[in-house]
Amino acid sequence: MTSTLESGSAAPPSPDRGPKPLIGGQRGHLEQLGVYVFVIVPFLALLAAVPFAWGWGLGWVDVILFVAFYYISGLGVTIGYHRYFTHGSFKANRALKIGMAIAGSMALQGPVITWVADHRRHHAFSDREGDPHSPWLFGSGPVALAKGFWHAHMGWLFERDKTNAQRFAPDLLEDKDLRRVDDLFWLWTVISLAAPAVIGGLVSMSWWGAFTAFFWAGFVRAGFLHHVTWSVNSICHMVGDRPFAARDRSANVWALAILSFGESWHNLHHADPTSARHGVKRGQIDTSARIIWIFEKFGWATDVRWPTPQRLARISRK
Repeated sequence: MTSTLESGSAAPPSPDRGPKPLIGGQRGHLEQLGVYVFVIVPFLALLAAVPFAWGWGLGWVDVILFVAFYYISGLGVTIGYHRYFTHGSFKANRALKIGMAIAGSMALQGPVITWVADHRRHHAFSDREGDPHSPWLFGSGPVALAKGFWHAHMGWLFERDKTNAQRFAPDLLEDKDLRRVDDLFWLWTVISLAAPAVIGGLVSMSWWGAFTAFFWAGFVRAGFLHHVTWSVNSICHMVGDRPFAARDRSANVWALAILSFGESWHNLHHADPTSARHGVKRGQIDTSARIIWIFEKFGWATDVRWPTPQRLARISRK
């Protein structure tokens, strides 16, 4: 069974009803509280990490689990949530599709349908009115840019308006597998935080080992990944190189390339959103593209939209 989104494009709005509204209601009080918890608690853990590490509580088991869960959840976002579900950069078999949706959910950045709807809206209105997280919505002066940076990086998450998934992600809403994964976001959250603790406790055979793994590979890992992802929304729309002709201010920021698994080659992505590879020039590391290449070799991914010289020539700045 294949996903309805394998065509790589969202279903068009019904012609007799006209375009659907941008906003699909507001978050309820409990849902809004959940956003605050998922954003603030990992961030506080991140702030506490350095003094915590200097004194006690950090070992090789914690480091290994941090890296492992960072890669699983981070690639779930970059390959699954972003390149596959949002942009249809390749087709995937059912098992890979479900696995990517679960792995992305473990990044604690929101359920898959909500994430995709927000990101498709971002591309539809990039750096213009309607973009949920552009840093340029308040002007270009120093104060306006400071406000814009905060808004693009994390401030927009605290707004209660919800992107209309009926307009921006109707294909995902029609997929029973994805609706089920979306509904079980609470379960993937529990697993994302509890699994490191269980593994850490079993390896060390101690409650202390479970706690330190929970702290480092759970909360600190989630907080660190949050800010890397959000930096693509903020920093990569403010500074960097722009070798490709995009319709917005998206830019490449090399310093974030490894941590973001290639997402910070953001200018190419906005110039050619469906490309499975974002880092297309020599030396541009793109871990996500390499993993997609492996999926393709195993036959799990097909019809991968790799960049071609002709395609790149069309979007390169002359």
